[in-house]
Amino acid sequence: MIREIVKIDESKCTGCGLCVPGCHEGALQIIDGKARLISELMCDGLGACIGHCPEGAITIEKREAVPYDEIAVIQDMIEKGKNTVVAHLIHLREHNQDEYFVQAINWLENNKEKLGFDLNEVKTEVHKKFHSQSNTSSACGCPGSATRTINKQNQSYFEDDIPSALTHWPIQMHLINPTSAHFKNSDLLIASDCSAFSMGGFHSNLLKGKTLVVLCPKLDKNQDIYVNKLVSLIRDARVNTISCLMMEVPCCGGIISLVREALQIAGRKVPVKAVILSIDGKILEEEWI
Repeated sequence: MIREIVKIDESKCTGCGLCVPGCHEGALQIIDGKARLISELMCDGLGACIGHCPEGAITIEKREAVPYDEIAVIQDMIEKGKNTVVAHLIHLREHNQDEYFVQAINWLENNKEKLGFDLNEVKTEVHKKFHSQSNTSSACGCPGSATRTINKQNQSYFEDDIPSALTHWPIQMHLINPTSAHFKNSDLLIASDCSAFSMGGFHSNLLKGKTLVVLCPKLDKNQDIYVNKLVSLIRDARVNTISCLMMEVPCCGGIISLVREALQIAGRKVPVKAVILSIDGKILEEEWI
């Protein structure tokens, strides 16, 4: 499977920063006067940043997709200097990638004599910056894509409101990180954008107890990225089941096509259920396929 990822020619980069707002994953930052990709894990290959670069310093590179390797990534970050390492570690913390964060810190500890900078300074900066920003928007400027767990205990509702069953954020397929902890060994619901609006009991009848991603197989662009993320959800997160919630309109069938393609690439069998909703929110069909 081929994956697309941003590549930066630092010899051309002037550090203008115009590319940063175009990265909704928050994987780009200006560090030491250059645009740096601080998270390959979160780069979705959309290339929204390319059109904002006046120097032509950003391109899209095609690579054979391999499982994410935090040790290889942190080794590459070290060559770019302390500030890039700090930014990378903060980004891992912001997106709840605790497992990878621990891997990175442990590797740095075991190789601190070779780093060329003080590891204690790195830890101090990461701690200060992460905690100072924990109650505000994220440092990378991507509050919409920062991974969050939703606490239901302290939520208040209108008197006749039905509690939400959503347990995590984000949910749009382009924004999710398939390696986030909440997806691991979960029952995944892939819902068309319209489905929750047509079915009043969406949360209590279909979403409860599941993780969620939403998409539109007709209008969404760059759906090759969807296949890559589904492969990761199947192969790396090892989801237990996949339920595909589709409207009765023909275009919604594209969700099943994406899932089947991902299953074939991932090489792992996962039970898949197809649920078809009518326009007025009734379940017309529900079967394991």
